[in-house]
Amino acid sequence: MKFFVDTADTAEIRDLAETGLLDGVTTNPSLVHKAGRDFLEVVKEICGIVPGPVSAEVVALDHESMMREAEVLRKIADNIAVKVPLTVDGLKTCRKLTADGTMVNVTLCFSANQALLAAKAGATFVSPFVGRHDDVGYPGMELIADIRLIYDNYDFPTEILVASVRSPIHVHDAAKIGADVMTAPPAVIRQLFKHPLTDNGLKAFLADWEKTGQKIG
Repeated sequence: MKFFVDTADTAEIRDLAETGLLDGVTTNPSLVHKAGRDFLEVVKEICGIVPGPVSAEVVALDHESMMREAEVLRKIADNIAVKVPLTVDGLKTCRKLTADGTMVNVTLCFSANQALLAAKAGATFVSPFVGRHDDVGYPGMELIADIRLIYDNYDFPTEILVASVRSPIHVHDAAKIGADVMTAPPAVIRQLFKHPLTDNGLKAFLADWEKTGQKIG
């Protein structure tokens, strides 16, 4: 499963990219606002840090305006994935952009039928939001399982990008189902490294090593 980080904080992106485990980045208008920087400037910087897909979202609601904004976004770098909402106009834009070879991330997916439409429109990625589903009492991972089944039935190449990831459990469950990508905030990705037995084991090893009085190098 590919790991994307969901942030516009370039310092966090650089730090995680140094692990060699980061495959891409997702951003949205809220994350850019939180970063407090110029939108195009920060997206360009992110594209220079991570060679994989960087999702940058249009804010227009109609097809013609989405296409104008997409023209600006896809000129930033070759690894831009234009992010569009799962609406009629968003899918029109998706079809047009992917026909030209542009990566497209169709976002705000909340049903398997919507995901089916995104795949038929040629989406590179579809982003179902599991955490927001959980918030309203519907198991978000059931949505991921349904999409995986439907996509496998028809060999759709659209990648399932699990979004609104709130915890390591979401990552674990998405990987078991066979999601192609997950995107999570930096804090959640850092939690994946943590386990109390790892910490305790390391502490014990170091204590025993100190007792030997030896050094390496």
